[in-house]
Amino acid sequence: MVLDAARLRVEGVYEQQQAGNYMFRVKVPAGVISTEQAMKVADVADRVAGGRLHLTTRNSIEYHWVKGDDLSEAMRSLAAVGLISRGACGGAVRGIVCSTPFSPAYPVVQVLGQKLHRHFTGNPHFEGLPKKFKMAVNGDYSDPRYLIQDVALVYVGTDYETARYDLWTAGGLGREPSPGYLFEKAVPEERIIPLVEAIIRVYKERTPPPKRLKHLLREIGREEFERLVHEKLAGQPELSIRDAFEKRLTALPAGNEPHRVEAGVFAGELSSETLRKLAGIAGRFAAGYLVLTSTQNVAFLLPDGADPTAVRTALAEAGFDGTGRDQRTVFRICPGNHECKMGLSPTRDIARQLLEAMGDAGEGCSWAISGCFNSCSQPQLADVGIVTVKSVANPDGTRSPQFDLYRRTEEDGFGERIRERISVDELLEAVRQMNAAS
Repeated sequence: MVLDAARLRVEGVYEQQQAGNYMFRVKVPAGVISTEQAMKVADVADRVAGGRLHLTTRNSIEYHWVKGDDLSEAMRSLAAVGLISRGACGGAVRGIVCSTPFSPAYPVVQVLGQKLHRHFTGNPHFEGLPKKFKMAVNGDYSDPRYLIQDVALVYVGTDYETARYDLWTAGGLGREPSPGYLFEKAVPEERIIPLVEAIIRVYKERTPPPKRLKHLLREIGREEFERLVHEKLAGQPELSIRDAFEKRLTALPAGNEPHRVEAGVFAGELSSETLRKLAGIAGRFAAGYLVLTSTQNVAFLLPDGADPTAVRTALAEAGFDGTGRDQRTVFRICPGNHECKMGLSPTRDIARQLLEAMGDAGEGCSWAISGCFNSCSQPQLADVGIVTVKSVANPDGTRSPQFDLYRRTEEDGFGERIRERISVDELLEAVRQMNAAS
């Protein structure tokens, strides 16, 4: 089957590095997925992706090595359990993510994530954008990923039964990392959709492809950008998105403090059989829901009465006993040139080498490696970040990647580049020296 690669993107599909194979991405709003959905995800992986899947840093699920003839059937199968790929790639509003699933406010923000997902997914007014448009809903400021979204909403409390959010905008990574800025404080829930719509419309009308919102802001400045947004808002009514009853999905223990147990998934790579085991654990102990985290792990929020020790025992039986450094270390890893067309390095292989080089001291840091400048693993927000910046030809016909190395010391900013265009061996030696210094 011959497919139009450009038109496929809005359906959540990209061509892989390997000709004739595709990556197929599925949205999971705020990272919450039910046992039944996870079982279907595993079934589809068996049929179209060799029994494997990848968890991303944006709460999404990716299948690799999918053939063109299998895409339509895979989409139909997932739609039967409410999972959608529309807009997961290309110039559209991407999946609504949450990087704070262990915040006390997660029960609130996950519902907002579902509402925004329903409103923007498949809405033709918010497709055909100059480039991707990323949104996030966070329960607090404990995680800095609100800095890298086109729009981020950070919960700041409830006033007269109305949830309020700080709205940040115009952030992004890539070749020109730029932190977002606080556009408006304490926005009531009723103003969120009109305000976000206004921002997207300004972006769509004023930005040439393939530029992100951050580029428009850099071009016209904050003052003009805000004037244009408020011009779009003029006369637009507020839009109530309140519910008659609570619609959170995960369990809510007494005191609103979620008990949690987490399975460390190296590089976000899972087999279908392992996912079935995790889904079974969620059904037994976590009210039938799993949470996909921004660290590419799987978490379980436990209701009152659940025994965390029993959950940990079940996870150990499923292969997640936490004894290996690959399970204990926070290490975000994109697919790299294993599958991605943009990838310049074999990220998973290099990450394994880094785990050995970092020593025990490295387990106390967060790590991330990206296979290209796109920075899908968000290395600028890790304590130690690695970006593959080039692939150079060797005399024997092979190629070798080169890396920039970042260290992050400020909680509210990006990492600082401390080494440029270094080889794998130089990267490993730099990490060993960090370990020795600590």
